[in-house]
Amino acid sequence: MEDPIQLKEEGNKYFQANDYEKALQSYTQALKLNKDKALQAVLYRNRAACFLKKEEYAKAASDASRAIDINASDIKALYRRSQALEKLGKLDQAFKDAQKCATIEPRNKNFQETLRRLGANIQEKLRIQFSTDSRVQKMFEILLDENSEKEKREKAANNLIVLGREEAGAERIFQNNGVNLLLQLIETKNPELILAAVRTLSGMCTGHKARATAILHYLGIDSICMWMSVDNEEISLAVCNLLQTITDCLLDQGKEEHHGKEEAVVLDTKKDLKMITMCLLDMLVSKRVSGQGRDRALNLLNRNIPRKDLKDHDNSRTIFVIDNGLKKILKVVGQIPEMPDCLPLTENTQLTASVLLNKLYDDLRCDPERDNYRIICEEYIKSKIDPQDMDKTLHAVQIVSGVLQGPFDLGNKLLGMKGVMEMMVALCGSEREIDQLVAVEALIHASTKLSRATFIISNGVNLLKEIYKKTKNEKIKIRALVGLCKLGSAGGTDYGLRQFAEGSTEKLARQCRKWLCNTTIDARTRKWAVEGMSYLTLDADVKDDFVEDEPALKAMFDLAKTSDKTILYSVASALVNCTNSYDTKELVPELVQLAKFSKQHVPEEHPKDKKDFVVKRVKRLLKAGVVSALACMVKADSAILTDQSKELIARVFLALCEDPKDRGTIVAQGGGKALIPLALEGTDVGKIKASHALAKIAAISNPDIAFPGERVYEVVRPLVTLLNTERDGLQNYEALLGLTNFSGRSDKLRLKIVKEKALPDIENYMFENHDQLRQAATECMCNLVVNKEVQERFVADGNDRLKLVVLLCGEDDEKVQVAAAGALAMLTAAQKKLCSKMTQVTTQWLEILQRLCLHDNMEIQHRGLVIAFNLISADKELAKKLVESELLEILTYVGKQEDHPKKQHIINVARDCLTRCMDYGLIKPFSRA
Repeated sequence: MEDPIQLKEEGNKYFQANDYEKALQSYTQALKLNKDKALQAVLYRNRAACFLKKEEYAKAASDASRAIDINASDIKALYRRSQALEKLGKLDQAFKDAQKCATIEPRNKNFQETLRRLGANIQEKLRIQFSTDSRVQKMFEILLDENSEKEKREKAANNLIVLGREEAGAERIFQNNGVNLLLQLIETKNPELILAAVRTLSGMCTGHKARATAILHYLGIDSICMWMSVDNEEISLAVCNLLQTITDCLLDQGKEEHHGKEEAVVLDTKKDLKMITMCLLDMLVSKRVSGQGRDRALNLLNRNIPRKDLKDHDNSRTIFVIDNGLKKILKVVGQIPEMPDCLPLTENTQLTASVLLNKLYDDLRCDPERDNYRIICEEYIKSKIDPQDMDKTLHAVQIVSGVLQGPFDLGNKLLGMKGVMEMMVALCGSEREIDQLVAVEALIHASTKLSRATFIISNGVNLLKEIYKKTKNEKIKIRALVGLCKLGSAGGTDYGLRQFAEGSTEKLARQCRKWLCNTTIDARTRKWAVEGMSYLTLDADVKDDFVEDEPALKAMFDLAKTSDKTILYSVASALVNCTNSYDTKELVPELVQLAKFSKQHVPEEHPKDKKDFVVKRVKRLLKAGVVSALACMVKADSAILTDQSKELIARVFLALCEDPKDRGTIVAQGGGKALIPLALEGTDVGKIKASHALAKIAAISNPDIAFPGERVYEVVRPLVTLLNTERDGLQNYEALLGLTNFSGRSDKLRLKIVKEKALPDIENYMFENHDQLRQAATECMCNLVVNKEVQERFVADGNDRLKLVVLLCGEDDEKVQVAAAGALAMLTAAQKKLCSKMTQVTTQWLEILQRLCLHDNMEIQHRGLVIAFNLISADKELAKKLVESELLEILTYVGKQEDHPKKQHIINVARDCLTRCMDYGLIKPFSRA
């Protein structure tokens, strides 16, 4: 269709039919083809009407304005713009448009009423505005008065924060010299007032680009970074949130709204973003910045520099940071805390810097960009290698070690630089403890790659052994042990751990457990004990002893609560080993026999890896508080909690949920809540494991207790993902049980299950040959049919849903019959159309109904009689058909029985059926014998 007038008429028809989306399409197409100005005005105002109906008020106002630009006295366009502006809160502009409408048509009562309403609303807005102004002024007076009472100050500070989060309040603070007054609060150096001021500024910046930009320029990025650098965790975090809010606005990632001509005011944000980035990079290498401040700067760079979506081709922010700040990040990575010239660091600073290196590297789009990144790293490391200055060389090794914890491929290339590996091995043999400490740690990170591990095995194992045996420094000893553990597990070699332990891994494990429990050792060193246990617990004897050592377990759980990527992964790995929740290859008996015949080694299951021992270990872990530790680990920042760690945690949770008796404990300690994010994000395997654990909990728990509030709706999707032929039968079955439990709770939950498109999958399982799957699916459908949307799907033509339910009522499996008959009873009670449809879907319907009404199982019999009652009540002709069949004899037989407490509900339904038939005049009254 290429005629704009015809398209306009088509749009009008769609509009009258309330199909606003298609009406919009027609008007938009007409605008593209039209050249007539008068028609263009009509199309714009019609499109404005569509946007009003769709509640897209900014677009409605824009289209109405275009129509008014063509014809200034277009009364429909003026009134529509007035309506849109009113909804956008621009009451004064809406009033002007309504006034013009009233001038053109002074007798129009609708316009007069709109003017009165807008006038009253404007007066109310002004009253609130003046009231807010006085409140703001009063709050600042209290806060800036040193003699004010503490309680009054706290109340004023809290009120100011709340006001700053409201759009109207934020604007009043901004217009009344509020930013300057807030700056005065910050300059008081009172921590409580500083926090209140910073949090108020955050609220004022949220979702408002123009205001955020003005505040950034007024305060100055240098001042903001200086406040973030202080050694006060609360203040540093609050300022970090303020800077993140400003950055979100500049990147258009906040809850951005349109504010008049704001876009014209804010010209270009790129300059401001570069300024913020440069200040954050400068913070990384400044000695005046606290360890916490450095962490905040790294976190902001981690969050805002790499692309969120790799489909977005613009990675210019990453390129800018690599060109201007990569060496600064490498300097942080290369710091050695034990040396006097070290920058202030926290336990997480260097790991966070390694994560940033990894994210920047992953954000590069092509080989030339990656080559540039590598060259900068190589040049920086070469500049640090100095045979005459061992301290500088030590920093070079530390940098390589840090890169290996970030972009691993790049780290391996750096290891290939001439002399780097040899330098690491040589430093291991140094007499200086600091050299040994750094070198051993670097060797551990380097040995992850098999090719490097082979080199270290050939050149460094003996050195590590000597260091472990001779050194008295616990920090070095523990690292040497972990290095040997790691080498022992690398590539299945016969060196390292097995060679060093001489068959006694328990001895090494006991030493690791001692280090774990020794709180006098710093956390950074104790984390290596955790990593050592993650390797040693591969041994069945070690893991059995470990779970019996409650102090060691609790020490490990406490360490898991620290934000450290390596610790989280190591704790999760150790727990996977202890619960045997890793994947195992099923041995084919024929292949085992063949291997034995050819005298090959066949691995046998250790006695302590059998089910009874695993169950005991799980019980011990639960008693020690493993669920609380896992729940805490799940809350870690995404930069710390990797997808691999999430998968390991999900595996542990699934093992813990195996016994139904333990699931209540898991829920009580926060396990249900912790599993939801694991089921939604991470590796495919991890999401499946977490979803399965959720299904186990959902199958037998009260959803209101296990997943209180809105949380229960988040569980539905993970359960639905298990209804897949690629999942195993147990996962399917437990997911269906969970959905059955949920669908019996509320209609809102039933609707959520339908919206997640679970219905077709549930129907498919109703066809399954597997009895338990068919039963679970039918029970789930029985609960779902209470929902009107589900009922409508049964009523709709062209499907066999009703036929399937009727045929399932004739199954021999009583549990399937109970569920199917229940579903049919509810469907026929809710939808009269289904009563007549039931008689058409299959010729066996009457025989099946009669069998239900005579069933020995009273529950099935009752449901059969209810179906019969629904059919009789629905239609006289249908009732006549039933009376002419053997069903009348069945109803008469049941109805004439003596009253009996256990069967009374069945007898009553049969009598109701007969009474309804008498009302129709199909049978005569009867008397009981």
